Amino acid sequence: MVTAVFGSLIALRRLSGRRRPSRQPGPKHTPGTALITGASSGIGAAFARLLAARGYHLTLVARREDRLSALAAELHGQYPITAEILVADLSKPADVERVESRIHELESLDLLINNAGFGAPGQFIERDLGIQLDMIHVHVVASVRLSRAALPGMIACRQGGIINVSSIAAFVPMPGNATYSATKAYLNVFSEALQAELTGTGVQIQALCPGFTRTGFHHTPEYEASDRYQIPGLLWMSAREVAAGSLEALAQGQVIYVPGRKNRFLAAMARNAPRSLLPILRRRAVKQRRGTLK
Repeated sequence: MVTAVFGSLIALRRLSGRRRPSRQPGPKHTPGTALITGASSGIGAAFARLLAARGYHLTLVARREDRLSALAAELHGQYPITAEILVADLSKPADVERVESRIHELESLDLLINNAGFGAPGQFIERDLGIQLDMIHVHVVASVRLSRAALPGMIACRQGGIINVSSIAAFVPMPGNATYSATKAYLNVFSEALQAELTGTGVQIQALCPGFTRTGFHHTPEYEASDRYQIPGLLWMSAREVAAGSLEALAQGQVIYVPGRKNRFLAAMARNAPRSLLPILRRRAVKQRRGTLK
C-alpha cells in the first residue's frame, strides 16, 4: 500500500506538472482556424467561446443544426471572427468523410478538438450492439481519421494542436460502461504515442480527461434513471473551467491533462493502485455511474 501511495504521488505530480511549450519562442502567433466536433453544447461550446474571444475563426461540427446556428450567430455577433457550421453525425462514415474534406480545404487549421462523444451506461451484454459500435466510431474512429486529416498541414506549418477529449473514466475499467471507458483509454494511449512521434514538429497533442462536468452530456434518454444529485457538488466543474484549463495545459505541452486537483488525485490513485484494489475502485465507479464523468 505504501508503494501504491508513493507511486500515486509521483503520478499526481506528473498529471499536474508543466512542461515547456514545444513551439520555439518567436513572433506572436496570429490565430488561424479551430475545428471543434461536438460543438453544440457543453465542453465543445465552451471551447468555441474561449477560442472566439482569442480571435480564432471556427468550424463548428455537431448533429444539431439549430444549436450550431445559434452558437455561430452568438460568436459572430460578439467577435470579429467567422463561425461556420457543419452538421454531421460522426457515427456515420459518410459524415466523417465530409469533415475530413473540410479539414483538407482549410488553409490555416491551427487546432482540432475531437470532442464529440456520448455515453450508454448498462451491462455490455444487455446493451444494443449498434450503440456500442457507434460509440467506437464516434470516440475512436472519427478522432483517428480527423487527426490524420489535420496533421499533414500542421506539420508543414510547424505549428498546431489536437485535443482529444477523453475522460477520467479512461483510468479505471468500469463495469456498466465497458465500451465507454475502453474508448477513452484508447484516446489516452493514442495521444501519448502520437505526441512522441511528433516531437520536434511544433505540433502538440493532448488527451483531456475531465471528471464530473456540468454539460448536456447526461440530458439524454440514456441517463434518465441516473441520479447525478448524489455526486457531491465539490466534485463538479463547469465546462468553461475544463476548456480553459485544457488550453492552458496545451500551451505548456501537457499531453495527459486531468482538470481539477481532486480529479488528478483520483486519476493518480487509479493509475498506481495494486491490482487487488481495482475491484474496490470498480465498485465505487459503479456507484458513481448514477452521474456522468464528462
